[in-house]
Amino acid sequence: MTNGVKLNAIFLIGPQGSGKGTQAKILAVKLNFFHWEMGGILRAVAKEDTDLGKKTKDLVDQGVLLTDEQLYEVVDSRLAQIPRDTGIIFDGIPRRVAQAEHIMEYLRKQGKTNLATLYISLPEEETMSRLLKRAQIENRADDTPEKIKFRLDQYKKDTMPVLDYLKSNTHFVEIDGAPNVEEVTQKIYQSLEI
Repeated sequence: MTNGVKLNAIFLIGPQGSGKGTQAKILAVKLNFFHWEMGGILRAVAKEDTDLGKKTKDLVDQGVLLTDEQLYEVVDSRLAQIPRDTGIIFDGIPRRVAQAEHIMEYLRKQGKTNLATLYISLPEEETMSRLLKRAQIENRADDTPEKIKFRLDQYKKDTMPVLDYLKSNTHFVEIDGAPNVEEVTQKIYQSLEI
């Protein structure tokens, strides 16, 4: 797939509960890439005693996505901290086409043009079931059935168009997220020829 050229960045896209975070961690270790975990970054920002931190905390607690402008403020400052020669796995971003364009423009300016997208698909019932289990285990305030449904509806409305954009601008592979972690990992390795 990479024709002997090293990948610069991988976008891992999928509904909440699809296992994309787990797969991103595994892949980041395997490839020695920086794991850009948007949820974790946002939760860290939400703990900061700044205007952006307070706004972010309010939105995260409500299960609402940040505006693109709010997100770019976080994204640009964090991206600038990653060494140029380090590959990046984006997990949980982009969620809208404008975000994808913003990140792609940043990567292009850095000469990072060999990009892949892994779309981990999962039926909605399975997504709901996994997230409710996670909510019980982790006692997360943002994982009530109502908030999960709201996020899934937002995901369908906002994120699905991003897939079309990434299909046109990156090497795009769809992976079935239903099997166990090891099987999904092996499918990812095969798709990336690693």
